[in-house]
Amino acid sequence: MNQTLFDAPGRFYKGNLHTHSTLSDGVLSPQDVCLRYADRGYDFISLTDHFVGRFDYPITDTTRMRTKNFTTILGAELHSGANSAGELWHILAVGLPADFAPSNTPTFQPRDDQETGPQIAQRAADAGAFVAIAHPHWSALTEADARSLQAAHAVEVYNHGCDVECDRGYGLQTLDTLLNEGRRVTLCATDDAHFATPDHFGGWVMVKATDNDPDLLLDALKQGHHYSSQGPDFHNILWTDDEVTIECSAVNSVTVQGRGSGTSQIVGDTLTRVTLPLGRVASSPWARISLIDAKGKRAWSNPVWKTDDGWV
Repeated sequence: MNQTLFDAPGRFYKGNLHTHSTLSDGVLSPQDVCLRYADRGYDFISLTDHFVGRFDYPITDTTRMRTKNFTTILGAELHSGANSAGELWHILAVGLPADFAPSNTPTFQPRDDQETGPQIAQRAADAGAFVAIAHPHWSALTEADARSLQAAHAVEVYNHGCDVECDRGYGLQTLDTLLNEGRRVTLCATDDAHFATPDHFGGWVMVKATDNDPDLLLDALKQGHHYSSQGPDFHNILWTDDEVTIECSAVNSVTVQGRGSGTSQIVGDTLTRVTLPLGRVASSPWARISLIDAKGKRAWSNPVWKTDDGWV
């Protein structure tokens, strides 16, 4: 059966879910940020300024930057409470209402009288946001930290800014740990762009929706109708009980990952359609796919889960 993503109606829209402007600690104005992404061919962004009192708790209004071919989703990077490293939580929330109530977070230092990270994540999800665990490697999150964010829809598995600036850009181990424990989370790649360094245009999501509309894009994100990339594209994924067929842009490596160390892989040159036996992955409750192209750029599918009706 086809993965639900490729059965869904509509087309793919390219977007960045994690971005900052001069309304928090970014270099460019909200308008300039939107113009940069639109000029680069993105279909949408979420401008997620830091939601702290130092910046007057911004939910940056980007509605006036929407055009016929480019749209925006309101959001913020939320902060409240201390993680196990004793540092302030960073939680990505895309699709927040403009009147989302401020937290008690005057600065980037945690306070004893704040709501916890899991509490503000739950409040964001209850308000309708797509919630992601931001840059788990950069934040030095433990398994217990990640596990505590029960409201999270996704894990930020690639953060371009963290990768460029301090080589702590990946969160795949956090993702797989949660999947191994049965958490049905998806994943996202982002920029976390501030435009002070080359931290932009390096990681994105491809979201399948019937129109480039903020509400439709948000619904698609919550349903897992997206994949994440630094460059390669998925064109189709066809699962059966014991093998998977992947159609994609030209890559040099295709890997299926499952529970524990279970994998199945093919390495070659300009691979665009491959069929892989699942092997040990066939007995896993979940599976996901990674692509790597000749430049070392990666793309990741969301996980599918084994049910009585096959992989979904």
